[in-house]
Amino acid sequence: MDIIFRTDGSYAYVILRAGLAITFFAHGTQHILGWHGGRGFNGMIKNWHEKYNIPVTVCVLGMLTELAAVLAMTLGFLVRPAALGLALFIAVALKKAHWENGFFLAQGQGRGSGIEYCLALLLMSVALLIGGAGALSIDGWLSR
Repeated sequence: MDIIFRTDGSYAYVILRAGLAITFFAHGTQHILGWHGGRGFNGMIKNWHEKYNIPVTVCVLGMLTELAAVLAMTLGFLVRPAALGLALFIAVALKKAHWENGFFLAQGQGRGSGIEYCLALLLMSVALLIGGAGALSIDGWLSR
């Protein structure tokens, strides 16, 4: 159990956690609630299922992972499991939706976005998976 909570007191991980929490709050609320011009829960499930052939239960699990990770990153609690969930979620998005568009986010009008941004989020998640929650975290407090 120690492997889940163990972390050092680095503030670098706090910055990574904050970045992921803010990003996935905005992104997740687009998916689930339709905020910020998003499709909402039913629209995202339909899109992921029909366009990428992802099973509906996996679609729901992905959306729940996004929002649970926001809470985990904000509190610094169960950061490693949340980071693993985000890494898997983003890896699937990178492969299924962005890989064929190349590296760069901006591809020009009418073309999808490349892997650039997803890769950054994936690497942030992996860094937290390896390093843990860092300073100002419930995980750090529990590991003492």
